[in-house]
Amino acid sequence: MSENPTPGLDPVSHKPPQGRSGCLTVLSVFTILGIGAVLIALFLPGVRRSREPARRTQCLNNIRNIALALHNYEAHYHALPPAYTVNADGKPLHSWRTLILPYLDQKALYETIDLSKPWDDPANAVACNTRISIYHCPSDTCPMDHTTYLASVGPNGCFRLTEPRPLSDITDGLSETLMVIEAPSDRSVPWMSPDDADEQLILSIGPESKLAHAAGMDAAFCDGRVRFLSAAMPAATRRALISIAAGDKVGDF
Repeated sequence: MSENPTPGLDPVSHKPPQGRSGCLTVLSVFTILGIGAVLIALFLPGVRRSREPARRTQCLNNIRNIALALHNYEAHYHALPPAYTVNADGKPLHSWRTLILPYLDQKALYETIDLSKPWDDPANAVACNTRISIYHCPSDTCPMDHTTYLASVGPNGCFRLTEPRPLSDITDGLSETLMVIEAPSDRSVPWMSPDDADEQLILSIGPESKLAHAAGMDAAFCDGRVRFLSAAMPAATRRALISIAAGDKVGDF
């Protein structure tokens, strides 16, 4: 008397049909991949958010080190550098960012720059295209050879355009006078270029600007202190922070 074959098994080998097993395997793989994709989509925003505090801290450290370099320059030359140097015809040559390179552990790069020729002269192309990490906010989307760290320039600002500024000129108080500010991404400049932030640019920064950090920007003051400034700061307060000798007192900001 013959035995009835077990349903679903090959009557000879007693193995499951191969086609059905393969189908289940493919379905399982696609299911796992689908679940994995959903988990990654949920997880990545959290990773990005968790990295922003670290990037923000790095940005603060960048500006703090720039402020320290400016003070070391001042200690050597007894004045802050001009916003930019000029040639005999008054044509801009080099930014203050180039002049303080030796105080940012970039002396080797500084010595490759021909200061007698403009920053964008072919003779300075290698230096101009060099990425200086301390001049780049890690949260910013501007090109890597650009910077958003701009000096406060102008007749009543911290930096004079073509002449050094003794700290003794700043009578409104070093702690209440803006030195360097983080500009919006769309106002970035090549780090070697002689371009900075005048009063109009500083006053134009608002909540709708393309800022690297939500709701504001980092800034260094003439005493070396670094603070985060609200993008909604009133214009009157900004003007008081820009001026070096207007006799105004800012107070809390």
